[in-house]
Amino acid sequence: MLNIPPQDVANAHFDFILIGSGFGAAFFLHELMQRRAGRILVLEWGGHHRHDWQLENRANSAISNAATFGSNSKKPWDYTIGLGGGTNCWYGQTPRMHPSDFKMKSLYGVGQDWPIDYGDLEEAYCDAEAIMSISGDPDMGQIMPMSRPFPQPPHRMSHPDRIMKAAQPHQHFAMPTARARQATQTRNACCASNRCRICPVDAKFTANNGLMHLFDAPEVSVVLGAEVRRLGYTGNSVQSVSFQANGHSYTVTGDLFVLGANAIQSPAILKRSGLGEGVVGLGLHEAYGADFEVFLDGVENFDGSTITTGLNFGLYDGAHRAEHGAALVYFENRWPHGMRLEAGRMRETLPIAIVTEDLLEDHNRVTLDDNENAFVEYAGPSDYALKGMREAVRKLPDLLSPLPVEEIFDKGVRGTESHLKGTLRMGLDPSTSVVDRNLLHHRLRNLVIVGTSTFSSSSCANPSLTAAALSLRAARAIL
Repeated sequence: MLNIPPQDVANAHFDFILIGSGFGAAFFLHELMQRRAGRILVLEWGGHHRHDWQLENRANSAISNAATFGSNSKKPWDYTIGLGGGTNCWYGQTPRMHPSDFKMKSLYGVGQDWPIDYGDLEEAYCDAEAIMSISGDPDMGQIMPMSRPFPQPPHRMSHPDRIMKAAQPHQHFAMPTARARQATQTRNACCASNRCRICPVDAKFTANNGLMHLFDAPEVSVVLGAEVRRLGYTGNSVQSVSFQANGHSYTVTGDLFVLGANAIQSPAILKRSGLGEGVVGLGLHEAYGADFEVFLDGVENFDGSTITTGLNFGLYDGAHRAEHGAALVYFENRWPHGMRLEAGRMRETLPIAIVTEDLLEDHNRVTLDDNENAFVEYAGPSDYALKGMREAVRKLPDLLSPLPVEEIFDKGVRGTESHLKGTLRMGLDPSTSVVDRNLLHHRLRNLVIVGTSTFSSSSCANPSLTAAALSLRAARAIL
């Protein structure tokens, strides 16, 4: 039930307490409610903003995420404080991680291996795709084995995409996406209006159109405006959660706790609780991106059926990852750089984005300020990511050789990919990780940590699908 007054749960005991309600927490809740009965409490710092409110206010939340942490850097870190978390603000891009992403240390001597591999997550990938009705290209199974087809057919590619796919069928694919190609019972078909942050026709999967049955269930109590400050624990077990709401402090107790704030706020909660040992908070990162515009000779663009139509893996995996980051190339069906000005040639242009993987570096981290609020110390992307971008730019003309390219323009580095990750990483060794292969805290065995904070390596791929799949898998293993 939504919007339970905090005083109604104060000092109460719950079987399950979830902190946050984004991809990690919500998909854990989805699995939990199919497997266990019990009293469930969800503590959400933000409010609940339905689709019509978001459209009217042109915002995903009434709380500015930038106001929830301090930093020594001007770099933005995007997330939504509100019911559903990142399901509200994402663009719906859902590629899986590449099988090699899970074994970077073993394969290339770089970074850290995950304690699971692609095969361990494949069934959960399929289930997450089914829950979100993902549209996708069946040919992606060539590099990412799939035991089930995508629930929806792929979006229509643009003309440049179709040329690339004909020439490079093993590496160029239609973008998998949670923007419906075909209408569902709760979502309309994508309108390709390029307004995906707040989808005008409600085609993109969100908590509002795909998960509200969880939060509305009678066994679930959702307290909004609840900022979790601390976990109380004894020995190897969490006992309680303390939170603030409406200027007052409250405490609740529970049996199993699921921490799914985000990669900035989750480590801050642990640090305030006296649980900041080891690598807690270290390795904050996201992929590194840059924009380009390609002028074409006689080939028109922008006839695809969604905002990003193509995904090219030609610069992704291989021995080069021992020296520099993988690169993923996104083909865009929008005009981020304006129209081409020559008469009759306004559509003979192709905007692309290149995204390279980064490394988890300990000096990029989450700490606490003097008021015990989250503080980000960020020095910049790794040399590994920067070299990956330089090499991708150098190889781009050859990658695009199937197209009649006139000129390539560098449009600059992107400020953020909106995918903060890595501060509570998974691993087998408690000295180099925070949670185990089932997302259980190494010491506190009734604390599950979910979301992209648990990622052991960067990957170029958009992380939301993987976060959802990890939660489904963890819930099954634990429950």
